[in-house]
Amino acid sequence: MFAYHAGYLRVNLIDGASAWTPLAEDVLRRFIGGVGLGTYLLHCEAPSHVEPLAPAAPLIFCLSPLVGTPLTTSAKFAIVAKSPLTDRINDALSSSHFALAAKKAGMDALVIVGACAAPSILIIDEGKVRIESATDLWGLSAAEASERLQERLGPRFHTAIIGPAGENLVRYATISHDNRHAGRGGLGAVMGSKLLKAVAVAGSQRVPVADPAGVVAAARDLSQRSFGPATAKYRELGTVANLLTFNRFAALPTRNFQQGTFDEAPALSGESLNAARRVARNSCAACTIGCEHIYAAPDGEVRLEYESLFALGPLCGIGDRDAVLQAARLCDRLGLDTISSGASIAFAMECAERGLIHEPDLRFGNATKMLALLEQIGRREGLGDLLADGTRRAAARIGGAAPDFAPHVKGLEIPGYEPRALQTMALGFAVGSRGADHNRSGAYEADFSDKTDRLHGTPEAATFAIETEDKAALMDSLILCKFLRGVFSDIFTEGAELLSLATGWNVTADELRMTARRIVTAKKLYNLREGWTPAEDTLPKRFLSEGLPAGTKGEAWLPRERLQAMIQAYYQGRGWDEQGQVPATQIESLQLADVPLR
Repeated sequence: MFAYHAGYLRVNLIDGASAWTPLAEDVLRRFIGGVGLGTYLLHCEAPSHVEPLAPAAPLIFCLSPLVGTPLTTSAKFAIVAKSPLTDRINDALSSSHFALAAKKAGMDALVIVGACAAPSILIIDEGKVRIESATDLWGLSAAEASERLQERLGPRFHTAIIGPAGENLVRYATISHDNRHAGRGGLGAVMGSKLLKAVAVAGSQRVPVADPAGVVAAARDLSQRSFGPATAKYRELGTVANLLTFNRFAALPTRNFQQGTFDEAPALSGESLNAARRVARNSCAACTIGCEHIYAAPDGEVRLEYESLFALGPLCGIGDRDAVLQAARLCDRLGLDTISSGASIAFAMECAERGLIHEPDLRFGNATKMLALLEQIGRREGLGDLLADGTRRAAARIGGAAPDFAPHVKGLEIPGYEPRALQTMALGFAVGSRGADHNRSGAYEADFSDKTDRLHGTPEAATFAIETEDKAALMDSLILCKFLRGVFSDIFTEGAELLSLATGWNVTADELRMTARRIVTAKKLYNLREGWTPAEDTLPKRFLSEGLPAGTKGEAWLPRERLQAMIQAYYQGRGWDEQGQVPATQIESLQLADVPLR
């Protein structure tokens, strides 16, 4: 078989036992790799209704057939598990040399079960497994632990590591590597619950592709196109360029989603940051785009993206660029998802201002308090212990009106897209299998086009939500960076060509459209297995009962009835029934009958 090792490594941390499990070619063709393959393996490996932080809960690292090829942005991997934040399926993607090293270690995926008796590291060298003590690393940041492991293991090894937040089981802790992060949904807490500080991989096993010359030619062509106008924004300013655009459209979440514009946005803009604080621009492993912009914070350097900027800035009412940069750096050091961190603090700020919690100094705009709370969250101290469980659980404990304005869907905090001002995106958030998610649904693309009226969502918008969700599922399984989406004229056609060159399969665009629908539905089936109900596909009460000042267009409203009509259209477009259940005929037609559903 080309482009695959045709199997995954399963490691039980209780006794260090490992086993090689073959993967049939049919399974690989149906799920490809990355998120698709990870979803399949989660169905197979996770006991039904397992607690996400229990030893039996699997943590799954997945690669793809394109990893190790010269195709730009292909050095990526996915991590899949049941989320301790949402109790639903969770996946996170990242780019680094870890992906390349893991593929060369001799596996298409790594499934980790069990838990260590003491803090440990899992080392995989040419497919051989050993477990070593990590007591000297426990408590260190991911960056500090990475340096120690480089000294201990040598430069052949690349590592995925948790910081203090993962060790302390913060439900939105990250897994870090090469200063990149698999950020959302609390995968770092899953790793921490296993007392696993790091996974280190190395190897020299390369898998051949079916058409080496064809892959090289396709890589050369894709690299050339990646320098074009579709990626110019990412090279020039990075995603922080979004801030002023969203502010102009009254779609910039501010003060815990009470407003859509922020008066101090110009001071935090990409233009302002680049002029005053940018020190470097870098690229991910095997990437030609170079979207990574590095800024000088008061205590060092930090990579900053729009989502971190919005969550630690406008969402908390903070316009001090140095404070935002310092907060982003602190999240990196602790191993915290910046979106959930900022959202949890903004939520607490509103609770304090409403008198629901007694925190006299906790107010919007108080950067000193924000920084102190980030430390408390990462260490689970004081108010930080409550916020470390995420806004859904915190709101339930605080009570009163708190659940009405806790900014989450299914427990995952809402990213930097105001749903009332971007109503196709509101649909994408509501139905997302991972919760409120801008990476698994690109429905905002329709909102920023002439295809829809972004302030008046309609059932017809479901078509665009489904289309972007399917594209994301395919790109996350191939795995290729979504910053290439504007480079491809048709990801299904071009993706089929790339996959055919690598594997030797005769893949068509129609086959990949079916594959994308299969993967989205497989995620849905996992959530159904774990207890999903239709009541989960919604937005918090605030978004369905309060208008949003929308600049020159007055107020933006998203009535519950409007969102529900859009959701019903989405279910219908997916071939599900009106309760969001997947009919047996759909399971059969998508070739999911062999996926364990109980």
